[in-house]
Amino acid sequence: MKVLLLGGTGEARELARVLVGAGVDVVSSLAGRTTQARLPVGEVRTGGFGGADGLAGWLRDHPVDAVIDATHPFAATMTAHAATAVRGTGVPLLVLRRPGWTAGPDDNWHWADSAAEAAELLPTLGSRVFLTIGRQGLAAFASTGLWTLARCVDAPEPRPSWCTLILARGPFAVADEIGLLREHSIDVLVTKDSGGSQTAAKLTAARELDLPVLIIRRPPLPAGLETVESVESVAEAVGWVMRMGGSSSD
Repeated sequence: MKVLLLGGTGEARELARVLVGAGVDVVSSLAGRTTQARLPVGEVRTGGFGGADGLAGWLRDHPVDAVIDATHPFAATMTAHAATAVRGTGVPLLVLRRPGWTAGPDDNWHWADSAAEAAELLPTLGSRVFLTIGRQGLAAFASTGLWTLARCVDAPEPRPSWCTLILARGPFAVADEIGLLREHSIDVLVTKDSGGSQTAAKLTAARELDLPVLIIRRPPLPAGLETVESVESVAEAVGWVMRMGGSSSD
């Protein structure tokens, strides 16, 4: 069995490891936007396909038994392209999305539907900001006038002058996150609802310090995915592939 795995997440790397170990031929596709990306096991291709038509063409030229979209929860464009491409080629599609974060009783969370909406709400919550939304979307916060510490994996181009930028890749420890927030006298955290444990320590740190957290909601799944199966864990995705392999061999 051969699977095209649209990856770039920790779940995608873990899924590739398990599937390759089970004898599945996996081609992991990475967008290539992150330098020194952690590569999964198995075959890896880097770079875009050229939209839905390009992905459909690739599937016709490189036949696979299934496509798994395990991209970031905010990579809605890639998910839309995958849904369109498989409709034209008849290849089964599975969407793997980790669950979003859920506030606890001691959390002080506020929600926004976009970076622009979050930037508008931000001055009502604090004046010293820890911004952890990645490099895309940073520009929306340039005009808030608030002191901002922004953390990204890779530096934006051009490098912003309106914020203090630190480059780091998770996972992060709670103690280190608390230390960072205290060192810079942060009084509000801004993040995306990425979910997962890799970067959740900042939420625990904010709770420990009784800080408000402003969270940007995930974009809705693209139209056309109503009939596409979706799972929330690597184990569920592995089970789907194994069932798909059994059906293919019958």
